[in-house]
Amino acid sequence: MMKNIRNFCIIAHIDHGKSTLADRLLQFTGTVNDRDFQDQVLDDMDLERERGITIKSHAIQMNYKYKGEEYVLNLIDTPGHVDFSYEVSRSIAACEGALLLIDATQGVQAQTISNLYLAIENDLEIIPVLNKMDMPAAMPDEVKDQIVDLIGCDTSDIIEASGKTGAGVEEILAAIIEKVPAPKGDPEAPLQALIFDSVFNSYRGIIAYFRIKNGTIKTNDFVKFMATGKEYYADEIGVLRLEQEPKAELSAGDVGYIISGIKTSKEVRVGDTITHVARPCTEAVAGFQEVKPMLFAGIYPTNADDYEELRSSLEKLQLNDASLTFVPESSAALGFGFRCGFLGLLHMEIVQERLDREFDMDVIATVPNVSYKVITTKREVLEVHNPSGMPAPNAIDHVEEPFILAQIITKAEYIGPVMKLCLDKRGTLINQTYISTDRIELSFYLPLGEIIFDFYDKLKSISKGYASFDYHISDYKPAQLVKLDILLNGDSVDALSSLIHADNAYAFGRRICEKLKELIPRQQFDIAIQAAIGTKIIARETVKAVRKDVTAKCYGGDITRKRKLLEKQKQGKKRMRQIGNVQVPQSAFLAVLKLD
Repeated sequence: MMKNIRNFCIIAHIDHGKSTLADRLLQFTGTVNDRDFQDQVLDDMDLERERGITIKSHAIQMNYKYKGEEYVLNLIDTPGHVDFSYEVSRSIAACEGALLLIDATQGVQAQTISNLYLAIENDLEIIPVLNKMDMPAAMPDEVKDQIVDLIGCDTSDIIEASGKTGAGVEEILAAIIEKVPAPKGDPEAPLQALIFDSVFNSYRGIIAYFRIKNGTIKTNDFVKFMATGKEYYADEIGVLRLEQEPKAELSAGDVGYIISGIKTSKEVRVGDTITHVARPCTEAVAGFQEVKPMLFAGIYPTNADDYEELRSSLEKLQLNDASLTFVPESSAALGFGFRCGFLGLLHMEIVQERLDREFDMDVIATVPNVSYKVITTKREVLEVHNPSGMPAPNAIDHVEEPFILAQIITKAEYIGPVMKLCLDKRGTLINQTYISTDRIELSFYLPLGEIIFDFYDKLKSISKGYASFDYHISDYKPAQLVKLDILLNGDSVDALSSLIHADNAYAFGRRICEKLKELIPRQQFDIAIQAAIGTKIIARETVKAVRKDVTAKCYGGDITRKRKLLEKQKQGKKRMRQIGNVQVPQSAFLAVLKLD
């Protein structure tokens, strides 16, 4: 029955208790029995459990009896971190309602606001929930005022709950059934289903998760994927419980999965529409934006022979993480690899971890950078993701870099240090508004290149973890950028070069040289580490050679005897230096990222 289906997601800032509340909902509705239950039951990746964060959206179906009627509730638990906001936007496209979770001890934070706007744009019914009410530090009255200012609801609409103790779960379920509209759609119309996620299974091929907008699908139907134009038989369809549960048919409003023995990952695209071959729908489901990567980094296999294996691993990972983009590239220092686009540093770290754990790939990542627009003297516009792609300095008219609009919500007492941090990062203050007596929202205009490294960590430490941060890309502005090269024995190491603002280049070059001096192992010859802009060397460090005392056996006699032995050694070192090459350890690439 379509009128008894409710599709909803849980949205909130990081650590406001989304996954814990999802646990309580699953236990309360009896979807998970006590034997299978573990904390954060939906976070099925080891990585999610170790870090205590949600990386993927997780869909699950629950059954619930309310006022004598049986309801089907499809819940999607979403990530809270700004790097995974694309996951949230996809989940929202598959729902009609959202639980907006707000931590009673922290109040409204930046990500809360941005996720809320995403939901409002998609016309979702918002149910405000005040979580962590069992905490001694909870400030229900203050936070309720913030919520009323934000959404414009009544104080009586806000449900008080606790994901830990399970208080308020019944009220939440009642509100979902009462307030969230049943899905609209016509089960008799031609099939139209939106793919919102997919996973790779080494036994069954690719499993696509979809939400049916119109029509009905049965097992063994002949279906077509509209964007790729490929046709398949639906070998198995079903709903997502804790395990996948096969069904004979699914119709409008349902959320489910389809297995059709697809082997190649290019044939399934998130945001694609599934329809019948015999009776196709006229148009695809709209409303899916292409993801825009924020920063780019090269990922190379440590062993050059693993290049093809790395390609297939990235393709499989891309199925499960639609915000990852990659194109092949090569580097003089590292051989063949891929230039990957990520949504942020955490996303990049998670992708590297997943390549290692799920696909056993040993990879090296280069220094991440953002994409710049280079306007040449011939007035051509080039997009540059990689310092080695920069044209010669005399061919460049000017370079433009991406800027972002950042919203920072912090306690009023940290306003000084937060402003100083943003101004040091070449930011401009746009405005500041007091949300309540001691909480303030700052809007800054910042260059993206400045915030991708350590901005988030620094913001958290100067505000004792209180400040929350959210951003979106605004536009490109001309900037004084230079290409900083790192030379080892006069040879440029392209994996370490970076594009950087002229004002910061000298200090940054100096610090990289000092760091590399500590990390590069000593050889039989002196290694010169230099930082250069164009032909001008701006910093230098030397890794001293490991020397053998050749004069030890030369006892007594004239100084010329010793001189002769030393000269002979010097010639050998010189010859060695010409043929010797310097191995840069992986730790050196990583250390460059962590320069503060």
